[in-house]
Amino acid sequence: MNWLKITAVAALAAYAAPAAAKEAVSCGGAAMLGGAQLNCSHVAPKAPPQLCTFSWALHTMAGEQKVVEGSFMLPPGASNVQVYQGSGFDSALSNPIVICRGSH
Repeated sequence: MNWLKITAVAALAAYAAPAAAKEAVSCGGAAMLGGAQLNCSHVAPKAPPQLCTFSWALHTMAGEQKVVEGSFMLPPGASNVQVYQGSGFDSALSNPIVICRGSH
């Protein structure tokens, strides 16, 4: 009976392929020297415009934490678009979290 289970698992593993969606948006941000900036690009030319939201935990020069949030739309071909800029920050407490969804 165990050989049947092993054979079934091996057969499923051979045919199973993970579904991986290619990201249509690539973003990068930095916080230093009193400012913070987040830039994004639409990197999938065949993907529709992307409606995105972001959240980013930053450390203020006064020693406090501030979470900045926002939303933006990126059309295909948009490159290095500044989607957030702020001042009064000396470092990032987290990486920016950016979630996008194609819009038709």
